[in-house]
Amino acid sequence: MSNVRTINLKNACRALERSADKETRWRPAFHLSPMTGWLNDPNGLCQIGATHHVFFQYSPFDVKPGLNYWGHYTTEDFVTYQYHEPGLCSDEKFDCHGVYSGSALEADDTLYVFYTGNVLQRDDPDYDYITRGREHNTIRAESKDGIHFEKKEVLLYNRDYPADVTCHVRDPKVWKHGDSYTMVLGSRRKDDVGEILVYRSSDLKDWKLANRVTSETPFGYMWECPDCFTLDGVRFLSFSPQGVDAQDWKYNNIYQSGYCRLEGDLYGDYELKPFREFDHGFDFYAPQTYLDQQGRRILIGWMGMPDCDYGYPEREYGWTNLLTIPRVLHQRDGRIFQEPLPELQKLRGEELHMTVQDSAEQKTDFVYEAEILNTAGEELEVQFGTDGRITWKDGFLSLAFGESGQNRPLRRVPLEKLENLRIFCDTSSIELFANDGEAVFTSRFYADAAASQLTVLSAQAEVTLWKLHPIQIENCFSNKEA
Repeated sequence: MSNVRTINLKNACRALERSADKETRWRPAFHLSPMTGWLNDPNGLCQIGATHHVFFQYSPFDVKPGLNYWGHYTTEDFVTYQYHEPGLCSDEKFDCHGVYSGSALEADDTLYVFYTGNVLQRDDPDYDYITRGREHNTIRAESKDGIHFEKKEVLLYNRDYPADVTCHVRDPKVWKHGDSYTMVLGSRRKDDVGEILVYRSSDLKDWKLANRVTSETPFGYMWECPDCFTLDGVRFLSFSPQGVDAQDWKYNNIYQSGYCRLEGDLYGDYELKPFREFDHGFDFYAPQTYLDQQGRRILIGWMGMPDCDYGYPEREYGWTNLLTIPRVLHQRDGRIFQEPLPELQKLRGEELHMTVQDSAEQKTDFVYEAEILNTAGEELEVQFGTDGRITWKDGFLSLAFGESGQNRPLRRVPLEKLENLRIFCDTSSIELFANDGEAVFTSRFYADAAASQLTVLSAQAEVTLWKLHPIQIENCFSNKEA
């Protein structure tokens, strides 16, 4: 790597972070956010020894996508975190306009990361950044300590991908399969059809195309952030398609994130079952999963949405976007259920219990967890913040906002019955889990703290409310001398 450029980039980032206001109005209590600038996709999720690594797309110099690095948090307990120097910077010709998304894999006492190096060829007079004028190079780097990376090496250039795909091939996810390794890449074909490219390797260096996976009928023009994993013997292909038209209550965000059951052979004949969305809220995209040492499949997503017209008031303070809380995935009848990571219960503080008959109201802080048991099994409404509203009625669960939603009006999903809700409310976000994670809504919102409340309207329900303590973050980067 170019040491001088790397040092200069990290020093510039460190200086900017030192000057940033860390205690702004919308700073989260228990979500990860950028120190300054822009955050998007989670990257390189893994557990090495006792340490969980959470990398993320990080553009420290603006509150919109720019020169992306990999930001880096670590934790052993999901309560106390360490914030480290950027794991990767745009310091080579093959990644000079952005270190884009990717994954991590431990092998031979080394942490290997795989990512997309973005290069814009602005000297091409005919560039459109789709079929010309852009490089998306698949790159490998390695680390012995999980913090400092070296030996960047290009594995695949655009010329190595199939001839009928565009310049848009990115977001490598790599895992070990038997005695070899598998990599999936998201791609956009020249006929504007999204698909997944499947590669195999015996040594993590030489990769050969093994298969191409797409839906029977076109489903969007680009499939980003691919992932593939098994839950209880059922295999799923996860991806974020772009260019999917809304259908009534489905696909209402500008871009989607979800999964298909994958039957057959990833490397041969296969069948993709219908696509299901992971999340039905306004702010959820580009999730990634990893397997921890307990055998749990953990998902973290970006609590944001590209190219949307939502408001993000924290931008006036020089930062924007969050990562979701970690979620454990379970499989039931071919569907994925999402459970908030149990370790988050260690954040619970003061507890309050309410029995609801018709209605009950409680003044709340911004930061809490609520569990609601719909014991009557009838219609239920939850009012939160200043104008947030969760409603289960006529077979639909919905999430709606007024002004606090900053142009996030309504999202809904069919739900035959409602047994329980778990709500995680932070200073400017909500994550809602219905029926033990059968349906999930994630959204930003911006309420008036002085008027924040929780009201439950139901024939009969039991409510438990916990104040949540903030996570603790030790800054191991910008507080050190350059």
